[in-house]
Amino acid sequence: MKERMKNTKTNKSNESNDSIVPDVDNPGTEFNPEWIDDIRVNLSAVKRRTSTLTARRTVKKEWQAAWLVKAISCIDLTTLSGQDTPGKVRRLCAKARTPVSLEIQKELGIHDLNLTTGAVCVYHEMVPTAVKALKGSNIPVAAVSTGFPAGLSSMEIRIQEIKSSVAAGAREIDIVITRAHVLNGNWQALYDEVKAFKKACGKAHMKSIIATGELSTLNNVAKASMVSMMAGSDFIKTSTGMEPINATLHVSLTMIRMIRAYQDLTGFRVGFKPAGGIGTAKDALSYLVLIKEELGDSWLHPNMFRFGASSLLGDIERQLEHYVTGRYSANHRHAMS
Repeated sequence: MKERMKNTKTNKSNESNDSIVPDVDNPGTEFNPEWIDDIRVNLSAVKRRTSTLTARRTVKKEWQAAWLVKAISCIDLTTLSGQDTPGKVRRLCAKARTPVSLEIQKELGIHDLNLTTGAVCVYHEMVPTAVKALKGSNIPVAAVSTGFPAGLSSMEIRIQEIKSSVAAGAREIDIVITRAHVLNGNWQALYDEVKAFKKACGKAHMKSIIATGELSTLNNVAKASMVSMMAGSDFIKTSTGMEPINATLHVSLTMIRMIRAYQDLTGFRVGFKPAGGIGTAKDALSYLVLIKEELGDSWLHPNMFRFGASSLLGDIERQLEHYVTGRYSANHRHAMS
C-alpha cells in the first residue's frame, strides 16, 4: 500500500524521482492560420468518447486512494471571493501545506512524502500574503490576472496587473482571453493579445483561461486553445469558475486533443487545467482517467496538470478518511480556511 501511494508522487510507476518531469515551458511559435483552418470537432464523437471512457476505466480500494492522493498534489487550492481576507488566505495556505491530516497520512503510509497541493490561487491583492504564508514550502502562488474574470479592462491595465503580481512573488499567472476575439474569429488579435501577456509574465508560468462556457461551440474551444498555445501559453485552462458552464469532460477532451496536436506540430508540451464545477472525488478520478488515456502518465504530475478547485480537497479528504476508518466524517471537519 505504501509503495502504491509513493507512486502518486512520480511521473510513471517505474520512475523514482520527481525531477524526471521538467517544468512546462512553451516558447510558442509564429502565428500559423493554416493550423486553425484545419480544426474540426465532431461533437457526437466527443460525447461518445467521454461517456465510454469514464464507464470503462475505474479504480477501486487502495488504487483509488492512491489516485486521490495524486489528485491532491495537482490541486490549485483557490479562493477568489470578495470576502477574502489576509486571515482567510493564511488559513488556506496552511491547508495547502498539510492538505490531509497527519493521522490519515500515517494510516496511508504516506507521511514521509511531504504531500502538498500544487499551488494556491488568489487575487493580486492577496499575493504578498500568500507568498509570505507559503515561504519555505516551494508551493507556488498563482495570481488571476488581466481583468479576471471578464477580461474587459484596457490592455495597459491588464499588462500592468501581470507585472505587479509577478513582482509581488507570483510564480504562476492565470490570464483570461478576450472572448470577442474568438466569437468574431479574429485569431490574429487573440494571438497578439496572449503573446503580449506571455511577455509580461517573464519567468512566471502562464495559464490561459479560454472560458469555454462562453465560446458557443467546441470548434471555437479547439481553435482558441491552439492559438493560445501558439502564443506561448504554458497551460490552457477551461474556465474562470464564474461562467454559467465551467469545466466539462467534453470541453476538456477537446482541449486535450489540441494539446496533443500542438505537441505533434511543435514538439512542445503544454499543461492542462480544468476549473470550475469539479467538487467531488469522483469528478477528480474522471479527469485523471481522461488525462492518462489521452495524454499518458507523463501528464499526471502537477507540473503538467492542475485542478482549479476550492471544495474538491474537502471531499477527497473525506474519502481518504473513509478508506482508513470505514466511516464518513462531516464536511465541517475538513474546512478549507
